[in-house]
Amino acid sequence: MILVIAEKPSVSGSLSKVIGATSRKNGYFEGGGYLVSWCLGHLAEYVEPNAYDKKYERWHYEDLPIIPDTWRLAVAEAKKEQFKVLSDLLNRSDLEYIVNACDAGREGESIFRRVYALAGSKAPVKRLWISSMEDASIRDGFAHLKDSSDYDHLFQAAECRAKADWLVGMNATRAFTTKYYKRLVIGRVQTPTLAMLVERQHKMDDFVREPYYKVSLSSDGLTVASDPIKEETEANHLVQNCQGKPATVTKLEKTKKTTKSPRLYDLTTLQREANRVFGYTAQDTLNTLQELYEEKLVTYPRTDSQYITEDMAGTVQGLLTDLPKIVPFLSEIAIGDQVSRLVNNAKVTDHHAILPTQEATKTDLSSLSEKQKNIFNLVGQRLAQAVSPDCIYEETAVEVLCEGAVFKAKGKVVLEPGYQAIEDAFRSYYNKVKETDEKADIPASLTEGMELGSVQARKSQHFTSPPKAYTEDTLLSAMETAGNKKFDADTEKKGLGTPATRASIIEKLVNSGYAVRKGKQIIPTKDGMELIGVIPDYLKSAALTAEWENRLLAIERGEVSADDFIQGICNLLTMVLNGCDSIPEAERQRFDARVSIGNCPLCGKPVYESVKNFYCSDKSCRFALWKENRFLANMRKTIDKKMAVDLLKTGKTHVADLYSPKKDSTFAADLAMKIENERPTFSLSFPKTNNGKKRKVTGKKK
Repeated sequence: MILVIAEKPSVSGSLSKVIGATSRKNGYFEGGGYLVSWCLGHLAEYVEPNAYDKKYERWHYEDLPIIPDTWRLAVAEAKKEQFKVLSDLLNRSDLEYIVNACDAGREGESIFRRVYALAGSKAPVKRLWISSMEDASIRDGFAHLKDSSDYDHLFQAAECRAKADWLVGMNATRAFTTKYYKRLVIGRVQTPTLAMLVERQHKMDDFVREPYYKVSLSSDGLTVASDPIKEETEANHLVQNCQGKPATVTKLEKTKKTTKSPRLYDLTTLQREANRVFGYTAQDTLNTLQELYEEKLVTYPRTDSQYITEDMAGTVQGLLTDLPKIVPFLSEIAIGDQVSRLVNNAKVTDHHAILPTQEATKTDLSSLSEKQKNIFNLVGQRLAQAVSPDCIYEETAVEVLCEGAVFKAKGKVVLEPGYQAIEDAFRSYYNKVKETDEKADIPASLTEGMELGSVQARKSQHFTSPPKAYTEDTLLSAMETAGNKKFDADTEKKGLGTPATRASIIEKLVNSGYAVRKGKQIIPTKDGMELIGVIPDYLKSAALTAEWENRLLAIERGEVSADDFIQGICNLLTMVLNGCDSIPEAERQRFDARVSIGNCPLCGKPVYESVKNFYCSDKSCRFALWKENRFLANMRKTIDKKMAVDLLKTGKTHVADLYSPKKDSTFAADLAMKIENERPTFSLSFPKTNNGKKRKVTGKKK
């Protein structure tokens, strides 16, 4: 028996149909000598610090750094049932071998191996590595299963990434939170990303708009303009000098230029384009691509390549024949066939560029959602553009001399539209206006040395423009090139995160309240700007974090050891704690808007309120009033601020709505607090009524 484990139930179902495991069981499929099950995504995760030691439930700076000696994994409660299914299957005595069929990438490798390790299985493992969910691709993948050990370095990189994120997140977050008395969430990648947003916001806020002027001359259908002029008086003087005067064409230069057809999409370029054209978030695009991939309509989404391999050229050539049938606006457009320009074996590592599949050419796409159709059409039109000829145009540069001043204009005429005909058809189909360059119309009759008659001169006022807020498009670009602002086609990109993780990083910033979306823009919040204001440069450096990502890629290639990488992260934590040790007390009070609710019954210092308790301001003091405590739990009551104030002031507080499980009703009583062994203990007393009797338990039934 062969056990196949996929990442999701939908993928498992597709694999099962191809290999003949068609009998549905509880949590798996069976048939044809195969068992096929699934992991439900990240089924096992590294445990929280308090799982290693209960003392970590409370955040104390003195407990840092937290560095597990042995890393422990745990299965989420909601996924334990499926893990039990997998564990039983992984330990069957009749297994010949196991096929890791999780997504072919860093995270897929980690998802499978964690489950395999937790289950304690000893069965041999092979790897299914495919870039398409098409039946033919699945069959070919099973016919050429890889040795699991070929991906050991990939797994090490995945685990190093997860451990690094855990170590930085858990330690730096606790360090800065306890030092500044404010929850400050630090992420290895999300914090440098937030820093880019904050830096841009500061530039926008500090920008001072300045006016400038241009003088333009018009004559015989030609308009030319001066360079920007700072002083209005100078512009006025130039208008007066030139108005009604003759001018001479001193330069008329025509140059034939070429705009190369674009490369195929990798995930990041597709996410950027989808944001520009449709306003989709990076996560929207990734989710939609994943749906199309699982429906066998596009190839593997999480790729960083924009090329195909040589052996794919014939398949892509055949795909081009049917492309106009499935992409509506291509039916009237001539598509090129220059497939060879897509081929670059050296630029394809784990996966090739995103493409439509052969299966898509045989499928009725009318049932797709609007978002799925839009993303699919983007993928299809990009393939058509990539194999089509370059756009060739003629640019005309004109210079005119008038009263000793030079005026200029540029014109552009498309000679051979090439791939741009496809881009124009795409934009026309979606009624999207193309952003065009400001190019003047140059009369065909214009010649060099030509005298222009009486010219009309006029002044126009303009203003300098502030930097633009990041959109998802431009932020993804900035993340991709964070460590290498300018690079050519042969330079390895040093980015923040990977194509597979950048969308989730942006979502974390938004969900954590550190950034917000305003239309297409992503803007840092007040909390986000405050966080970056206190974080040291090395924790928010995009270039430094991009170097860490490059080391993870080096681990994948076997060039850097996992131990060396983690030691580097531990050294980073030492820097963090050394830096926190030296934060002045005045700086630590930066966010301290606390108001004391009373004095500590142990040491007399002020007591403050937090999310979960009322705590003594002296960190060496053990006093705390927990809002949820065992004594009041059965009475369905938590300690609120008013109760805490009373308890600290007089040692008791009156509570009107305690619950009695025995009588299923509410009652009133006085809650009294005493300090025993430096900890509060509680008891109830019942105040007497006016006639001297104790009040009875009363209240409405619940």
